[in-house]
Amino acid sequence: MKKYIAAILVVLFGLFCLSSMSYEQQTIVPALQENLENKPFYDLLSKIEVPYWGQTISVETRGYYYFIEFLFRKGLHFVGYGLIALLFYILYRKFKFNVSMIYAVLTTFVVASLDELRQSFVPGRTGVFQDVLLDTAGAITFIFLYKLLKAIFPGRKKPSLKS
Repeated sequence: MKKYIAAILVVLFGLFCLSSMSYEQQTIVPALQENLENKPFYDLLSKIEVPYWGQTISVETRGYYYFIEFLFRKGLHFVGYGLIALLFYILYRKFKFNVSMIYAVLTTFVVASLDELRQSFVPGRTGVFQDVLLDTAGAITFIFLYKLLKAIFPGRKKPSLKS
């Protein structure tokens, strides 16, 4: 159980550090421009539009590299908070809570909300409730996939010590 608590603390500390950084410190656009000079998948990506925070985000509205960065950052939200929720879920199961899944999703929602609130005080950043919803969707998806995989591939039971 200590390893799950330690993992959660490490992830939350990393999250705290990342959300403390300004956009300029976090941007990956220069690296994308350097590594994706030929703009791979441009035609495919130019057909995608994402409604976000009252705007339409696309290659046309943001430009190729900024759109890739947007997709990357939102993907990290989804996956990162999905992993956080999974850690909470496993931890809560260790405590034998009957509703571990609900607790894990609610805890992740609260952490995401607090992170977005905190981000709103960082210069050059905004706290957006749509990110909280994206984070919560990642939480639900990861826990569901974990439970599905456990059902499809049940692990071996530990051998009983009874003789």
